[in-house]
Amino acid sequence: MRPRSGFDSESYGKYPMHWHLQAQRLFFCCFLLASPLLAQQNLVTDPPEARTALTLTAVYDDQAEHNAFSYAGKTEPPLIRVSPGGTIQVRYVNNLPVRSNENCALAPCENMSNLHFHGLHVSPERPQDDVLTTMSMPGQVLNDRVDVPSYAPPGLYWYHTHPHGESARQDLDGMSGAIVIEGIDRYYPELRGMPERVLILRDRVIQPGADREKIQEQVEIPHARCGTAIQQDPERVFTLNGAIRPQIPIRPGERQFWRIVNASPDRYADIQLGGQQLEIVALDGMPLSYHDSHRGTRRVDHILMAPAGRVEAIVTGPGADTRTTFSTRCVDTGPDGDNNPAMVLGDVVSSAHAAEPQRKLPALVGPPVYKNSSRRQSGSFQAGDPDFTVRFTEDKNGFYINGKKFAMDSAPMLRARVGSMPHWRVVNDTGEVHPFHIHQVHFLAYAVNGVPSEMPEWLDTVNVPYGGSVDLRMDFSDPVIRGMSVFHCHLLSHEDKGMMAKIVFK
Repeated sequence: MRPRSGFDSESYGKYPMHWHLQAQRLFFCCFLLASPLLAQQNLVTDPPEARTALTLTAVYDDQAEHNAFSYAGKTEPPLIRVSPGGTIQVRYVNNLPVRSNENCALAPCENMSNLHFHGLHVSPERPQDDVLTTMSMPGQVLNDRVDVPSYAPPGLYWYHTHPHGESARQDLDGMSGAIVIEGIDRYYPELRGMPERVLILRDRVIQPGADREKIQEQVEIPHARCGTAIQQDPERVFTLNGAIRPQIPIRPGERQFWRIVNASPDRYADIQLGGQQLEIVALDGMPLSYHDSHRGTRRVDHILMAPAGRVEAIVTGPGADTRTTFSTRCVDTGPDGDNNPAMVLGDVVSSAHAAEPQRKLPALVGPPVYKNSSRRQSGSFQAGDPDFTVRFTEDKNGFYINGKKFAMDSAPMLRARVGSMPHWRVVNDTGEVHPFHIHQVHFLAYAVNGVPSEMPEWLDTVNVPYGGSVDLRMDFSDPVIRGMSVFHCHLLSHEDKGMMAKIVFK
């Protein structure tokens, strides 16, 4: 049994659902359907937007009783929008208390903090996406300036704090936000003018007692065991843009463009829209056609999002006056993993009178930029032994990559040549799923457990099955990535406890 993540509770599900809770669920559903006031109060809301240089402040939220981001006077992180070739400028003010009342992975938190611009193809050196030497203590200010290349893949990215040892705690507190690089309509013109929603999945801790029971009923967490993980009483639920099970209005037959990020520090989301297909346009910020100009969209009934994963998809409104659920399915994280049960994320309400989302996808002038991979090149990706192997292991003392536990003064594990596309194999010698992530680049995930994938995808975070492996073709061809970077498990408590390594791009 592995050391636990530090956020889980005791086992649950030993007793059948009480009749009064069943009645409570029925009352809740009927009230939800019958109450126009509740419908107005429980609509999903859009995050605020920032398009120019912004000031973001880390604060302690007395009402929520945890750390938070403050922007424009509210503790609601902004959605940052930038065009290819543009610059993200963030003045990051650390106003966290000098003494923290929170516990981090290995010790009491010190409230040090910084920002990681997850998935962006940008420099790993300060003042850009440097998480190793750029750090602020309470009372200090960082000035990040991130230059987005003109050829950057347009899509959904995100930012979150990344202080080693405190990442999981701050991410659980909600210190994260979305980034959109404009221009995905260049690849899929049908998106132009389409209503757009940016949906951020975050965790909310629910305390033991009656309120926890009510919230578990509200999001319909089953009492049945989920996968092979030890049965545990869930002490967290997903929120959607900060709300528990909000309503998402849509008109019958209306097509909306949903951009979804899983901002949980360690929970998976196997998302589905009851009875409807998701028409996938991009994964992890990468348009499906970016590496194949002839590729269209992909229709699925559900899709698994790792922690840090992003999905951009077209959804179509169901028939008039109907209601369906946007939900996540049970995810089997392995016998040593954490319980990852199914739950309802939101109610999709179809009505001819539904208000359209406030945002519509803008059109960006100019042709698309493709980075086509030839069939011959793709075939060569599947041949030969790996150039480098990443091996995940764990024991009661911590988490390791290639037998080494990360420390801030660790030497680089390897040096990579800029311009190369090496074959990496990530091997998981543990009893739980680990999501592999590398900063600055995407990779082609083309085989699982040695079996070629039917649909290889370009990602920046990929699930590695327990007791198994994935084969990746790393894209180190971008000249802007020179310098020291990192790769790690994106279960952030594992990263905090040592499952990370340095890489030098030269």
